Amino acid sequence: MLLIPGSPPLSIAIRRSAQARRFSLRISQTTGQVSLTLPTRAREAEALAFARAQEGWIRAALARLPQVVAVGLGTQIPFEGRLLTLTSAPGRSVRQDGDLLLVPGAPDRVAARVAAYLKVRARDRLVAASDHYATQIGRRVAQVSLRDTRSRWGSCTSQGALMYSWRLIMAPPRVLDYVAAHEVAHMLEMNHSPRFWAVVERLFPQWQVERAWLKREGHALQTIRFETEAFEGD
Repeated sequence: MLLIPGSPPLSIAIRRSAQARRFSLRISQTTGQVSLTLPTRAREAEALAFARAQEGWIRAALARLPQVVAVGLGTQIPFEGRLLTLTSAPGRSVRQDGDLLLVPGAPDRVAARVAAYLKVRARDRLVAASDHYATQIGRRVAQVSLRDTRSRWGSCTSQGALMYSWRLIMAPPRVLDYVAAHEVAHMLEMNHSPRFWAVVERLFPQWQVERAWLKREGHALQTIRFETEAFEGD
């Protein structure tokens, strides 16, 4: 780990790679982690000099990242593409009332209870969408699981097991449906060939609009932090 002093200090993770021929910087759109890849034989002093030379670019790139949203009472979070305000309410279960998401219980449990609510709703919607598209191609879904992945919204195994990010429930409904159609299409084509995209087009015409939304807006969904979350790899 490299540390460049300043306000704030910059922490840069180092990764050595036998394939690297030069220094390269990467900034995660979801966590803001700065990573520096360098050739195996490169010295750390050289890496530090390179990072210092790029400090202005790094700070500017970090400043452009969406601000992290800590979930609590009064926070606005997207749900099926609409912004809902988290509000304290009596009762035993989280429920929606217009533009409010009513959350009972202690304030320090709000984030955990909202995350649990979103996961339940995400499972319901994704199971229904997956079954719907699988029926159209004459296949059956073997399993649907939810995770909190950083860099992919879904995946499909050759056995028909589907995995999705539960954060899709925060996106507009058609975006969630597109991802379900995309993963179900992999039941026929385990690739991204023209034949695969033809299946996607058959299941979800004009999918390009929703795919562009994910590329443009999807990283903002990852900036919403729930106290019980733990990002998983992909």
